[in-house]
Formats: sequence, structure tokens, C-alpha cells
Amino acid sequence: MAAGVSPAAAAPAIATPDEQLAPTPRRAWTARLVTTATIRSKPEADAKPIGRIAPIAVWNGGVVRLLVLGRHAGVDGRRWLRVALPTRPNGSDGWIDADVARLSATPWRIEIDLRARRGSAFRDGRRVRTWPVVIGTAATPTPRGLFAVYERVRQPLGSELGPWALHITGHSDVLDDFGGGPGRVALHGRAGALLNDPLGSAASHGCIRQDDGVIAWLAARAGPGTPVLVR
Repeated sequence: MAAGVSPAAAAPAIATPDEQLAPTPRRAWTARLVTTATIRSKPEADAKPIGRIAPIAVWNGGVVRLLVLGRHAGVDGRRWLRVALPTRPNGSDGWIDADVARLSATPWRIEIDLRARRGSAFRDGRRVRTWPVVIGTAATPTPRGLFAVYERVRQPLGSELGPWALHITGHSDVLDDFGGGPGRVALHGRAGALLNDPLGSAASHGCIRQDDGVIAWLAARAGPGTPVLVR
């Protein structure tokens, strides 16, 4: 967990046997990796491996929690989790052995309305906060889809990105690289020259900007794996 973040962001819980684990407006499940996970194309031990994900995040060294999209029990009793992947193309998912992860439930959900240029935070399906945002330009649009927080990265003092950047599993559809990363989209604050772009405008490379107070509030609640719906 990143320093200074409330542990209440994701409340540990045990899934019931009939729980399908797909995200709902009231709750989502996250899978905290306890070891490097092999991603497979199907919930089968001999299915094609399509990648591997380490349990330690790249930027901040924190834990990796993946948004769970479903679960499958094989005829051999082995359990599998379908998870949203932090890789291209956007919307990628795959299957991991449930034994390499620990499940937790989160009541938090973030939604970004690109048309209205506003963000909203929901807890247990109830909207608890809404705020104006800066979104991507027409040439570098913010991608739409269901994503998840991948890393919470505290920014250095005086950063134009404000105090926090919440990297999500989505990537720019037109840029392969920006900000020193692989074109990954983030929710972050705004300071310095970024204040020249008013809230409610379309001026970013695809990231979603909000006031520093808002991003600090989100960072204390939306831990890795928290759903982020951009529509």
C-alpha cells in the first residue's frame, strides 16, 4: 500500500461459493497477487499462456490487485479467476489460478462521463461525490471502457500532476508513450502550467485531470483494482 493511504480502500472479504464475482454497481472483487501469475487464455491448466504479471507494481513498488471479472471451477475442482489486465489492447482480460491471489471486496467505483466532463465516485452504489475534469483532446482522446486502478503513485512536491496519480489499466489509443510510461492513462491532479487548462475542457493527452483536493480524496479510497468506468 502506498504511504499515506487509508487501509479502508479495500475491505477484505470472503466470497460465497455461488458468488460469480463480476463487478456490480454496489461491489467489485479484487485479486491481490501473492506470487507471479501466469495469464492463460482459458480457465484450463494446459491453456495457452498469454503473459505473466508480477505481484509488485512497477512504479511504486506496491501490491498488485486486479479487477475480477468472473470465476470458473473446473471439473478437477481447480478454481480460476478472470481478471482485467493492465496491458494493451484496452479491455484485455485473462485467467489466473485462484491459488495465486487473495480476494477482497471494494464498495468503491469511479465513473468518468466524457460528454459532461465530470467524474463521480460511488460507494455501495450510491453517488457520494461529483467533480469537473479535464479530458483528452480530439486528437488524443481519453479511451472509453471499463478499467481499474492499477497503481496509486504519490507525486513529488511541486509536481504538475498534483499529489497523486492513479494509473489505470487503460492506455491511449493513439499514443504509445507519454509521461515516461507506455501511454498508460491516469487520473491525477493539476498544478503549474496545467492550471491554464480550465476544468471542463478537453486538453490532455488522454489522462483525466481534477483538482488536487479531489485526487487526494480519491487516492485515500480507490485502491488498486477499484473499477473505473469511462463512458
